[in-house]
Amino acid sequence: MPSAKDAKEYVLNVVKEQKVKFIKLWFTDILGILKSFAITANELPEALEGGMGFDGSSIEGYVRIEESDMIAMPDPATFYLLPWRPKEYGVARMFCDVLRPEGMPFEGDPRYVLKRNLKKATDMGFTYYVGPELEYFYFKNSEGTEFLDKGGYFDMTTLDMAVDLRRQTVLHLEEMGVAVEYSHHEVAYSQHEIDMKYTDALSMGDNVMTYKAVVKQVAMENGVYATFMPKPVFGINGSGMHVHQSLFKGKQNAFFDPKDPYHLSTIGRQFIAGLLRHAPEITAITCQWVNSYKRLVPGFEAPAYISWGTRNRSALVRVPQYKPGKENATRAEFRCPDPACNPYLTFSVMLAAGLKGSEKKYELPTPVEMDVFHLSEEERKKVGIGTLPGSLGEAVELMEHSEVARECLGDHTFDSFIRNKKAEWDAYRAQVTEYEIQQYLPKL
Repeated sequence: MPSAKDAKEYVLNVVKEQKVKFIKLWFTDILGILKSFAITANELPEALEGGMGFDGSSIEGYVRIEESDMIAMPDPATFYLLPWRPKEYGVARMFCDVLRPEGMPFEGDPRYVLKRNLKKATDMGFTYYVGPELEYFYFKNSEGTEFLDKGGYFDMTTLDMAVDLRRQTVLHLEEMGVAVEYSHHEVAYSQHEIDMKYTDALSMGDNVMTYKAVVKQVAMENGVYATFMPKPVFGINGSGMHVHQSLFKGKQNAFFDPKDPYHLSTIGRQFIAGLLRHAPEITAITCQWVNSYKRLVPGFEAPAYISWGTRNRSALVRVPQYKPGKENATRAEFRCPDPACNPYLTFSVMLAAGLKGSEKKYELPTPVEMDVFHLSEEERKKVGIGTLPGSLGEAVELMEHSEVARECLGDHTFDSFIRNKKAEWDAYRAQVTEYEIQQYLPKL
């Protein structure tokens, strides 16, 4: 990594040499909604030195109107040109850290929340790596759910428009420094996935936000609509964001132990045990919308039950089987998050739950290799398999009493998030749906 001074000089030189005219400054609110404002190249030196002021009272989860002044401090290491903008008088972007006017980090900035939690791992000698798999749908427009294709998992749909959309998206992502491993059709009609290469959690938080912006941009330029809504269509698979994760000490994967039957080290076992134990109370973060819980139902490959296994894709945590010579690929795949979450907060609570398992030395339960969806409630109770929350209301109630979530997020973000989600749940449960009209009106 270049020094901060070298990174700033690099940015200034590129802007001058390539005649970049505008620089977009990106950050997110607590819900993970991308925020952006543009400055001209003339303002760039000042922005790199002292940041740019903005009204924080208008950003969800930030501050009240009487304390509204905030500073967006660009991170020059995240500077990239936007490949879909004209080369002449081009446009670039940088992610920002949000600061208080006096220059201190703002405790409600999701990127800062992740940085603070990553420091805990660093202080223990670990680097936290993640590799999320974001699924999404292409539809004809944002007004409905008309599919672009009738393909299935890994289908070679060569004549479909979606193939070109994925190709353009991958090329743009690579131009913006996001390494891509795979792209393919997913299980449901018109559902797709592009997998980014495993990297440290902070870089991946930025990459996820870039990924979502690029997918939507390419779709819009081609006259269609891309959505990361968790469950847009009843009766078919929703979209998940399965997150592969591991801790490294230097270049060594700390999750790996050649002597363990599952090739998991003590820290690996304890980390997974922490994820399992605290999963219900962090689900409001990993699955933060009312619609998220339409996905977390049995029968559509989304986990609803708390268990782990090696080959079992109905489990909440899957540990891919070890392959000789691939020690550094040892990882835990957490399968409940969806792609509409805030990645900075999601990676934060996952790390916090795992580290709590290490701190408290939790015991990892026996793996479950059977299809949990086909077990009766009595059978699940017998083997100690719990359930994730069934609704946003239930998830928020569990999170509200979670010491792990409050410690991880900090009081400001924790309280703001709870307040926002209670309001969403109250607004939703007051609605009269088409289902209710069809079911009850003719009878009651």
